[in-house]
Amino acid sequence: MPAKTTNPARLMTFLVQVGKFGAVGLVGFAVDVTVFNLLRTTVFDPHLVQAGPIYAKVISTILAIFANWVGNRYWTFGKNRQEQTLREGIEFFAVSFVGMGIGLACLWLSHYVLGHTSVVADNISSNVIGLLLGAIFRFVLYRYWVFAPHRRTPAPAPVTGSLTTVPHGRLVSER
Repeated sequence: MPAKTTNPARLMTFLVQVGKFGAVGLVGFAVDVTVFNLLRTTVFDPHLVQAGPIYAKVISTILAIFANWVGNRYWTFGKNRQEQTLREGIEFFAVSFVGMGIGLACLWLSHYVLGHTSVVADNISSNVIGLLLGAIFRFVLYRYWVFAPHRRTPAPAPVTGSLTTVPHGRLVSER
């Protein structure tokens, strides 16, 4: 049985895409962590609002999702953008919300089940563990579903033949 060889150009394309996804993710991460900690330590402090960390995480993640959609749509997966922006956006946000659910589940488990209620514990559970698991999930679904190359609308086939004018000024195709 022959050994399977890896196409270096294909591998490089994949690695560049992973790098771009990571760079966009860092911007989203900065938005997420900054907003989360700002809200978690002020208006959604758990001493003021019992479910404050969860509310803070939902808001911060939604804002990060918007930043990530722009970056991924126009840069990471730019050449695979769909012409049907609404459908693509709905799919992107659906995948992102499931990814958010992964991060929220990690935060909920740590904060409410295991009792790790410090700001540091909340950040580790949601912004390290939850973010890593969610990022893997999102990248796979963005690459193979939302921005999959096979889902691009194909360019219209070129028209062969020529157009001529008939006596009444109408154009007709000669084939």
